[in-house]
Amino acid sequence: MAAQDAFEQYGLDKVIFVPAAQAPLKPHEVQSGVDDRLAMLKASVEWDHRFEISDYELRQGGVNYTIDSVRHFLKKYPSDKLYWIIGGDQLPKLHLWNDIAELAGLIEFIFLERPGHPVRDHPDIPGLRLHRCDGHLLAISSTELRDRVRKGLSLDYFVPHKAIVYIREHCLYHDSKA
Repeated sequence: MAAQDAFEQYGLDKVIFVPAAQAPLKPHEVQSGVDDRLAMLKASVEWDHRFEISDYELRQGGVNYTIDSVRHFLKKYPSDKLYWIIGGDQLPKLHLWNDIAELAGLIEFIFLERPGHPVRDHPDIPGLRLHRCDGHLLAISSTELRDRVRKGLSLDYFVPHKAIVYIREHCLYHDSKA
């Protein structure tokens, strides 16, 4: 829904999903394997022509930095204006991003507020171009979704149906080690 909101509000040509192999600021967040995460993402969006999936960071493996991905996409799309879509809860951490000064000069950021994380101020980063997306505020996190699976609760209306089928067929997130 967040991708659709940004796509519509900013008149984007497409939204490219870039799953991380390992996010640098979330060292213990990976809860499922690369193949499973990529398959769930494909099941969720492959039918929608507005969305694409890039496995660039997954192929690189290990910790990836946004600056490296942005450089990759700038080479791939040299005449396009690029935006990086983030949750508003990431704004207070933006100053910690690798090479953020260079990154701020290369792309613009679209941020979506998340319930419980109102955006009052943005980081003081020279050249930072921020755009707020007034989308649908969803009070659900990936942690909560995994907990719902562990408790046997429904994911309906939270996750695309094909991704739910994949999660069930592959018995993902059923134990505390998932």
